[in-house]
Amino acid sequence: MALLVNPWSMKVIKVILLSYIISNLFVQSANSAKTRHLKWKVEYLHWSPDGVESVVMGINGQFPGPTIRARAGDTINIELTNKLPTEGVVIHWHGIRQIGTPWADGTASISQCAINPGETFVYNFKVDKAGTYFYHGHYGMQRSAGLYGSLIVDVAEGEREIIHYNGAFDILLTDWWHKASHEQEVDLSSNPMRWIGEPQTLLINGRGQFNCSLAAQYSNSTENPCTLRGGEQYAPEILHVLPNKTYRLRIASSTALASLNLAIGNHKMVVVEADGNYVQPFTVDNLDIYSGESYSVLFTTNQDPSKNYWISVNVRGRKPQTPPALALLHYPNTHISTLPTSAPPVAPRWDDYDVSKSFTKKLLGLVGPTNPQPPPTSDRRIILLNTQNFIDGYTRWSINNVSLVLPSTPYLGAIKYGLNGAFDQNPPPDRYNYTYDVTVPAANQNSAYGSGVYNLTFGTTVDVVLQNANAIKANVSEIHPWHLHGHDFWVLGYGEGKFDEETDVAKFNLRDPPLKNTAVVYPFGWTALRFVTDNPGVWAFHCHIEPHLHMGMGVIFAEGVDRVGRIPVEAMACGLTGKMLMNSNVRH
Repeated sequence: MALLVNPWSMKVIKVILLSYIISNLFVQSANSAKTRHLKWKVEYLHWSPDGVESVVMGINGQFPGPTIRARAGDTINIELTNKLPTEGVVIHWHGIRQIGTPWADGTASISQCAINPGETFVYNFKVDKAGTYFYHGHYGMQRSAGLYGSLIVDVAEGEREIIHYNGAFDILLTDWWHKASHEQEVDLSSNPMRWIGEPQTLLINGRGQFNCSLAAQYSNSTENPCTLRGGEQYAPEILHVLPNKTYRLRIASSTALASLNLAIGNHKMVVVEADGNYVQPFTVDNLDIYSGESYSVLFTTNQDPSKNYWISVNVRGRKPQTPPALALLHYPNTHISTLPTSAPPVAPRWDDYDVSKSFTKKLLGLVGPTNPQPPPTSDRRIILLNTQNFIDGYTRWSINNVSLVLPSTPYLGAIKYGLNGAFDQNPPPDRYNYTYDVTVPAANQNSAYGSGVYNLTFGTTVDVVLQNANAIKANVSEIHPWHLHGHDFWVLGYGEGKFDEETDVAKFNLRDPPLKNTAVVYPFGWTALRFVTDNPGVWAFHCHIEPHLHMGMGVIFAEGVDRVGRIPVEAMACGLTGKMLMNSNVRH
């Protein structure tokens, strides 16, 4: 049964999708899962992502890194060798829950030790659920250096997809600076802090154009038209389509800073997946995507086949100082180098948050076997106030007045082996002082560094409410996309101003909230999430904006660590766990 974008109404599509799930899921053959073996070398490369040669972090000589393709139930086995001359590395598999393999989550100082130069570490984990994912560095600011790639999981062999399409494309969106990530780290850690500024370029699958414009003829831009032969590393991405077909476009954002908006000229899109979970389909002209999010949309090639069309990506949520990124949708009845006859799609104004909130609130879960409803109540509610502070003159981000610093011993091993001296044993607070005014700057010295852990009782339901506030500068509250490792969560609702437990809990959507792993909290607002602590391990929960995490915007959740199986020695060969293992070897 085909899901067609036109002419069916969205109501009919929802009914068909739901009935299709119930009647056709789980037709999986018993022994179809495979182990996919990969050998990777992480190294620095000279590359021209936007026409300006830079040093990028690549894998096996590629930037971005190789796309991983697998099926649900497969095991991914990656033998990763660190060829960086002077620094460690880890890779996080964003959206993969790491059920039974928490040490493979790829978070330095949390799930494992950094892989030292010249060393090899084997990531071995199961991709349990179909969806659109990606991977990226999770040590220092290596994501800003270009360490990322796509991870696509199709339905298991023998299982039928609930959406039908004639072809598929993958798009990974990133932002790019000409200043090296190491210099950015020093700038952000300086007193006074030196802000890194806006990115020079937006990249689509690692390709962008700096100081020239593909669409110069359609604007009043002072930039020169790009002169390209097509073989350059920064030549635009081109999606080749046939007329009157339906395509799936998988979109993921691994940006370090930018919130983005994507549109396809003259083509509507039907949103069908968010963060690896089906959603009730709805039609859009453009979509907002925040760092850490992924979507699948369907579009039908029902336009004039003698023309090409722009795919346009613009900055949202920050005053744009970065030109749009452009790619081409190429129909076969025209030459590949023929530029579209009209200007690229125009995104909503960067600070029109009403448009952003409207899109976000249209995301509703497609209730069924793969997307259950949340538990009706929670056992614990944690309310996290996000503030920007000074600590001893240094600019930091804090959560409930605690700015996260990571220890030298990974939390997973420290808790598993009872090494109490590895991190702060005082747990961070579940609440903040409700007299706090979220509308005024938090320019104070009262925040403190901390490495404590939220210990969550295994097998319980936890609510987390993200409360946004004013930054140090007056009348400034930023967008923050928050990502949870090890879990999907239900997004129960959004609100303006300060969260009120007495009135706002009653407004939670418990009927069809979307399941996601990344959710945005809007300026001066709140976002409520719910998840079940059913995955033993230690998991990061943090803002996915790279500078914000670097400056302390994150917390650590631990659950059921006593249930974690044997941790590979190689994952814990540093800090106190390394000393413990070394002494153990000496004794034996």
